[in-house]
Amino acid sequence: MTLPGLKGGDAAPDFSLPGVDGKTYHLRSFAEKPVLVVLFSCNHCPYVQAYEDRLIEIQRDYGDRGVQLVAINSNDDVDYPEDSFENMVKRARLKGYNFPYLRDASQQVARGYAATHTPHLFVFDRHRRLRYTGKIDDNWQRPDAVTRRYLREALEAVLRDGEPAEPTTHAIGCTIKWAH
Repeated sequence: MTLPGLKGGDAAPDFSLPGVDGKTYHLRSFAEKPVLVVLFSCNHCPYVQAYEDRLIEIQRDYGDRGVQLVAINSNDDVDYPEDSFENMVKRARLKGYNFPYLRDASQQVARGYAATHTPHLFVFDRHRRLRYTGKIDDNWQRPDAVTRRYLREALEAVLRDGEPAEPTTHAIGCTIKWAH
């Protein structure tokens, strides 16, 4: 399956977005990291909520190996006030996010990445070329029943300059909430 927009090998679109920590982040902010995972996320989606602890664990497990997760919330916050910047700050603190959580109020970054769901992730190598896109694993509801860990498999492959066995999976979750 090929998504409109980014395809395997495409360069990561740049961004300049505010983080819940008060800093502004750009693609170059992570230049020293050999692997960058751009994750489209939000506060209200039950799929994202089910994956939060797993994402924190992945950042903890892979951070020392040069992997950086970056979560971006592009959801409309008028119809979905739970996804406001203020609530993002609260959520990141409550859950103890160990990765930047950024706000894409214009939704231009989500469009540039052709993101469709929350969560929807994009794994880029050291040259910021897309190597994997899709979902985290094969069971969002029951971590104990997961049999395929797509994100971890992709990270292992990219860290050793190999190709992920499955470079594209279908992202599952809530659709991104586009502004009217």
